[in-house]
Amino acid sequence: MARGWESKSVEEQQSQAASTSPRLDSPLSTAERERNRDRERLILSRRHVLEQLASAQNPRHREMLQVALADLDARLAQLV
Repeated sequence: MARGWESKSVEEQQSQAASTSPRLDSPLSTAERERNRDRERLILSRRHVLEQLASAQNPRHREMLQVALADLDARLAQLV
């Protein structure tokens, strides 16, 4: 019996938490969606450059990757 009451209480608490959770009143604008998409693209590019940098042996290639990484960081900073 107690177990049944306990599960009902948990279920009730979960439904209350879901109903009081903050929701977005308005959907994202086109500009905001594009900005988020650009940010995600830059983050993925940065991750890819970091992976290449970790395995690069040629000093000129490493230098090129470091310049690319600095550029990506600057572009990400502009989006924030």
